[in-house]
Amino acid sequence: MMIEDHPEYREIVEMAISRQDDMTLGDQFGTAERAIQQLEDDELDNKPDVILLDLKLPGISGLEVLELLAKKAPKTRIIVLTQSDHEEDVLNAIMQGASGYLLKSSTVPQLIEGIRNVMKGGATLDARIAKYVMESLRIRLPHEELEKMLTARELEILRLLAEGMVKKQIAQTLQIGVTTVVSHVSNIYDKLEASNAPSAIAKGYKLGILKLDE
Repeated sequence: MMIEDHPEYREIVEMAISRQDDMTLGDQFGTAERAIQQLEDDELDNKPDVILLDLKLPGISGLEVLELLAKKAPKTRIIVLTQSDHEEDVLNAIMQGASGYLLKSSTVPQLIEGIRNVMKGGATLDARIAKYVMESLRIRLPHEELEKMLTARELEILRLLAEGMVKKQIAQTLQIGVTTVVSHVSNIYDKLEASNAPSAIAKGYKLGILKLDE
């Protein structure tokens, strides 16, 4: 599904996705309100795997609706696809559960790769704002938050998530079972109060668990 109010840009994305054998752009909406209505009407097994969401929409903005979209379709990954590289927009989108954040100036291969990456359980962040985002996350949370530390194995897995690895790759790298990785990742999310990999990584940098020079 794509939520984007510019028909010309929707056509570009639709053309790019139509060239992929394993992807289909289903519903397209110019407003968040219409998309929400469609998600409410869709059966559970008919909801989109991925939503491409613009932030600057008429009516309810993308940021305002992001959390609601996640509730209406909890298994759907949401990739913010926007022109905005403002600090507040980026951080809010990640903290509200977006699985990725791409700028509209991204190339078609970058967009397709981003979709594939989040479908594998990874995260995708535009390379041009990644460093800036991490620098913004230097700020530490209050001291009591630092007590929610991870075990050595959980920290190791969080670092690999930050490198863009998916669970299967982490299992191969650490030579442990995928089920074990899934269990560790679940514990990481619980301890960091994160909903997905991007928000866990962001919390890791904020807490100082992850370092910018690692």
